[in-house]
Amino acid sequence: MSPTPQQRRAARHGAGSSTSATRRGPSGGRKKPITVDAIIDTAFGIVEREGYAALTMRRVATALETGPSSLYAHVVNKEDLDELLIGRLCAEIELPEPDPAHWRRQITDVCVRLRDQYLRYPGISQAAFAAAPSHLDTLRVGEGMLAILLAGGIAPQAAAWAIDSLMLYVNAYSLEVSLADTRRGRAEDGTDGEGWVVGRDELLRRFAALPDTFPQTKRHAAELTAGTVHDRFDFTIGLMLDGLGASEG
Repeated sequence: MSPTPQQRRAARHGAGSSTSATRRGPSGGRKKPITVDAIIDTAFGIVEREGYAALTMRRVATALETGPSSLYAHVVNKEDLDELLIGRLCAEIELPEPDPAHWRRQITDVCVRLRDQYLRYPGISQAAFAAAPSHLDTLRVGEGMLAILLAGGIAPQAAAWAIDSLMLYVNAYSLEVSLADTRRGRAEDGTDGEGWVVGRDELLRRFAALPDTFPQTKRHAAELTAGTVHDRFDFTIGLMLDGLGASEG
């Protein structure tokens, strides 16, 4: 079995991830030591101000006024940093005691909390894609979701796949909202994105102008453009849970 990032850090440096590194150079004594928490805080600041696409190990090192090699005493690589970021966000999610009578509401609330955590930092949900979690705080959220679904009478296999599907949707939804917000901001300041993200009125005009080979789109333009993005989020989570409950009926 491949070692986790935490195990690789400990094996390479003989210390836990919280160990700090003493600064070198003329200004070393005037700067705060580099720690995992300092790296994570700095990375979040970069994502909050510039978006996830701007996050690199070199960018974090520059913000900390050090070289990239100094970071590797604490963070194995960018993928390791990604997991630390997601772990920090997951650590802030409060999980309920599973209640068989309210499992649907509980699982929806966890998804909403995870969504809201991701939306604090533009594009951060990309860090959760295609990664097998080993961070205990990330695994804690999956454990809590599994407990809720099992308490609701969902079979173990269905519950396991449902968690994967729900998390994938939350990740993708959060990424799309972040991308749309970024493009909208660029359009508003005149730098980029004009015409790619539009409001409902503009969408209705575009649908009305379609040729008659799109009869259903023209006829149901109001339905296609109805609701807020969070309305659609709630609908989709509900749709997934409806199917999950029906499969157990």
